[in-house]
Amino acid sequence: MKKRSKRQIKGQEVADRSQCFSVENAVALLEKMPKARFDETVALSIHLGVDPKQSDQMVRGVVSLPNGSGKKVKVLVFTEKPEEAIGAGADFAGLTDLIEKIQSGWLDFDVAISTTSAMKQVRDVARILGPRGIMPNPKSGTVSDDIVEAVRQVKAGRVEFKMDKTANMAVVVGKRSFETEKLVENIKTAIEAVQKAKPAGVVSGFVKNIALSATMVSPGIRLEQSIYGAF
Repeated sequence: MKKRSKRQIKGQEVADRSQCFSVENAVALLEKMPKARFDETVALSIHLGVDPKQSDQMVRGVVSLPNGSGKKVKVLVFTEKPEEAIGAGADFAGLTDLIEKIQSGWLDFDVAISTTSAMKQVRDVARILGPRGIMPNPKSGTVSDDIVEAVRQVKAGRVEFKMDKTANMAVVVGKRSFETEKLVENIKTAIEAVQKAKPAGVVSGFVKNIALSATMVSPGIRLEQSIYGAF
């Protein structure tokens, strides 16, 4: 069994795992927990009541956090007009040259966006980008002909979420340095986005439980079922 750190032990002393909390109280508890020497990422760990083996029950989506994610995101744009993308704030832009770099093993970016016309060539690296969750996709808003707006949204705090094979997923909602009100607002916005992603075939029990945690804090702080129980 892996030995727990002093920070994790103190974190467990703050949060009672037998209780559930409102978003406001969960954030208040998180603020009382020991902090790491860096600005930790705060995320929601969500367990869903769907069957991951059924393709029509796959859950994925995006959320634009009103106060940003706190993360500096490196954006790559596949486009025939790289100047436009760079002018919009993209870190890398191009088409054939970037595809060749990726095929050679280069992956120094966080999000990939593509124009509709460029997708035919981008599919050549689908086997590389797909497993890493960074393949441009119309459903996640990363295939767009409005490159300026697509880059703006990603840089402003657009976060993607996707369920794994065990019906779990993590949704980034900010950093521990965020003001309480801003973190609360981000969390509520993220939960609403997940609820809207409920597959049509799932009548009830979509969200089983949600816990709030930071990078170095364990365990998670469970949220009250009333926040998501209707789904």
